[in-house]
Amino acid sequence: MSLKEKVPTIFSHLSQEEQDLNQLRYFVVANENYEDMDDEEVDVFDPNDYNYLVYITERLSNVLGLERLELLANALENKDYIENFLASEEDLFGVKSSLDEDELALKVLEEAESILKENS
Repeated sequence: MSLKEKVPTIFSHLSQEEQDLNQLRYFVVANENYEDMDDEEVDVFDPNDYNYLVYITERLSNVLGLERLELLANALENKDYIENFLASEEDLFGVKSSLDEDELALKVLEEAESILKENS
């Protein structure tokens, strides 16, 4: 199933040129959080507490808007697949989850879809 079929409301807000995007990384990026002493985010997101850094891309941020980004953060904080959650910025989250990177990114995107449907 394509992303467009999974999150049609998000796609309905994209430009014609963006309609062909079918990779999660264009919307949500979940990266493994590892200890890197040169990384400024280690101060905020201890890898022992947050095994992923989740970035909401500018494209998805623009579709959601600030109010819905806040709703997304609040919703994710209470999901059973997330053990620890910290929103350090409206589009950057620390997450501890047993899901893999792609599964987590897809769950976040699906939650954004749900929020956009409910709050349009």
